[in-house]
Parts: sequence; structure tokens; C-alpha cells
Amino acid sequence: MEKIGSGAEAVIYLDKDNVIKDRISKSYRLPEIDTKLRRSRTRREAKVIEKLNSIGVPGPKLISMDDNSMKISMSHIKGSKVRDVLAENPIELCKEIGKKVAKLHFNGIIHADLTTSNMILSDEIYFIDFGLSFFSDKAEDKAVDLHLLDRALESRHFSLYPSCWKAVLEGYEKEYNESGLVLKRLEKVESRGRNKGK
Repeated sequence: MEKIGSGAEAVIYLDKDNVIKDRISKSYRLPEIDTKLRRSRTRREAKVIEKLNSIGVPGPKLISMDDNSMKISMSHIKGSKVRDVLAENPIELCKEIGKKVAKLHFNGIIHADLTTSNMILSDEIYFIDFGLSFFSDKAEDKAVDLHLLDRALESRHFSLYPSCWKAVLEGYEKEYNESGLVLKRLEKVESRGRNKGK
């Protein structure tokens, strides 16, 4: 197995055509709390990945989940991170991102880490890294999800940001008939953010 990445939650390995996500123990937590948290997050991530496949949002295919070893095995998606290729076709890619986020939200999935580093461009855009994801039908949670994407686009793709964000919202509104409620809530989320910054 080849280590291909690591984050706050897990270490990622490539094993032939599969990705193994090993959710690592945190020494600063009480052992029983650590085990409980890792187990629940491992199970939840596996459930979200399974749901993706049933609603037609491109993402990894779940191979197996072991909530004793805290490992998830999933298919490896080959392609380029959207982060690295967005500038080649920003408007169309961002419209597609908006439509796919809308599909997630329509089906009650909150990604919770929507950045262009967690999207792979292959034959289409695939979403990856559902380690923080959860299920919710609340407009607030969907608005916060969009807000995180907004901030990620502005910080990583500053020169493309205004037109890219407009394209994301266009795709989102087109695909999601309850987008009005979410976007209205997004205004409140953004105003809270501005007030904190003062």
C-alpha cells in the first residue's frame, strides 16, 4: 500500500485500484470517546458514500467498511483535482459543481468540506472526502455548506471568483427547486460572518 495523503481525521492509502481511508486515533481524547467518535464517523461516511451511488452523484464506490479497525475501502477515482484545472473552463465547471451540490442537498447530504481540492475532474466532476459529511434537511446546514464553498473559491481562485461563484449559484438554482430558502438563509450566514470580522 502506498500512502497518498493525510489529514486531521485520517490517513489515505492506495491499494491497487482501491483507496483505504484509515481514521486515526487521537491521543488527546479519552480512549472511549475517541473510539465512539471514530466509529460513528466511519459508519456515517460509509452511509453517505452508499447514498451517493443511489442518487447519481459521482463519487467513490464503497467497497467495504470496518468499524472495528475504523477503515473504509472505496474505489480510486483517477483524474485531476478541480483545484488544478478550474481555470481551463471555469464557468462550465462551476455550473456543474452547483448542480451537483444541489443534488446532494436535495437528498439531505451535507458535504461540510466543499473545496475544489475535494473534487476530481475525470469524465465529469466527482466529489470525494466525505469524512465530515452528515445528513440534514435544514436550510441552515445547506447554507453553511454553500458558504464554505464560497469562501474556498474566493481564497483559492481569487481571480476567477466573482464569475465562478455566480455560475455555482446558477447551477444550484437550476437544479434545486427549494434553492430560494437555502439562498435566503445563506444571506444570513454571510452577514453573521461579516459581523464577526468587524
